[in-house]
Amino acid sequence: MNTVQTAIEWKKYICRACGLIYDEAIGDPDSGLVAGTRFEDIPDDWECPLCGVTKLDFEPYVAVDYTQATTESGTFLKNSAEQVIIIGAGLAGWSAAEHLRRLDSNTPITIISACEANIYHKPELSIAFSRQRSLDQLIKESAPEKAKRLNVQLVTECFVTGINTQAKMIRTTRGMFAYHKLILAQGAQSFLPEPFSPKVCWRINNLAHWEALAAQLKPESTIALVGAGMIGCELAEDLASSGYRVHLIERNAYPLSTLLPTCAGQKLINEHEKIGIQFYGNCQVEKIEAQGSLKRLHLADGQILTVDFIIVSLGLKTDGRLAKQANLAFENGYLVNSATLQTSQPDIYALGDCISLNGLPCRFIEPIAKQAQAIAHHILGKDHAGYQHRAPLIKLKTKTVSIEIQGSPKAELAWESIEDRTGLLHMRQSQQQTITAEFKMAQK
Repeated sequence: MNTVQTAIEWKKYICRACGLIYDEAIGDPDSGLVAGTRFEDIPDDWECPLCGVTKLDFEPYVAVDYTQATTESGTFLKNSAEQVIIIGAGLAGWSAAEHLRRLDSNTPITIISACEANIYHKPELSIAFSRQRSLDQLIKESAPEKAKRLNVQLVTECFVTGINTQAKMIRTTRGMFAYHKLILAQGAQSFLPEPFSPKVCWRINNLAHWEALAAQLKPESTIALVGAGMIGCELAEDLASSGYRVHLIERNAYPLSTLLPTCAGQKLINEHEKIGIQFYGNCQVEKIEAQGSLKRLHLADGQILTVDFIIVSLGLKTDGRLAKQANLAFENGYLVNSATLQTSQPDIYALGDCISLNGLPCRFIEPIAKQAQAIAHHILGKDHAGYQHRAPLIKLKTKTVSIEIQGSPKAELAWESIEDRTGLLHMRQSQQQTITAEFKMAQK
């Protein structure tokens, strides 16, 4: 008696938030879903292992043949093995494209972006509420217009799922792309440790996040902002200046604790209080409960805060999936050559928030143009001194006081007072008679 074995048809589903693909044939063993778990059998409370959204944010994934793919404007995509491909269309990705075009008008360039790729100034998001910026005002140039101006191919709403470094091919949700040189500009994402969840918490790390929150905020909303680093302090002041009641929660004793001397941190708390920001220092959130539209934060000291919105700003983390899959050296970001910005694969470069230099992330705006310039010269074989990293000047967009930090403050070094008078505080750190960090705070 002959038996016919029918191949099992396994389906795939893609996360609309981050592009992760759930393959029924593989499952998600780390989350307890064994290989062969059908998507419909996944518990409703299962979360995307990368970004934390639920299965409701997944949709059936159908691979698109690259030869049939089109750009946003509907033009046919060329697939040249001589092209430079840039993954990411934030400031770093567009800067790389601009510097390549300044040096060469003919090299084919393709930008692959998971979002619409419109051009905006990301730091402006932390001051946009009080300045009453609209989405149209935040967008400086549309992506199709900039792509046309730079003569680059733009592929939007496309997630990169793998890199074959030997074949020099990129696997994406819109097919395969060949590359001659590859530039990684994928940035870094706000991360949500326990007990925070994307179901009840917001992150303001891109234009889409800002737009979604702006659409839901109502006059006199109460907001818990967790994390008093640079972005957290800027957002807290922006929201408080816009009429919202803000609770700023920080696990350390004062805001900007890794950058400021203690006395400056206390001064900042006092200035925050004047505009209605309530600060909770040395404080941890232990549990969050959702009660309809309200959220209850249980703090470690027993306090309970009831708010309309929770915004989390606890730092950035670069997704290491591509690095692991492509066997690229990775430590808090792609490890790159400090001069050429090449990764451990010579034909792959990286810049911006997604890189690390000697294991330390490089997440500032100022160095990006210099990094892009160094990469463009190296790819095109043109003379250049190479990227030379220096600690950038940090200038916070705070409204209560002006804060500038130069150098790299170290917790183990004492701060020396240079000037301390009404309206001005000037301090510095030194090591072996060399100034390593300098700080200025001035009232506006």
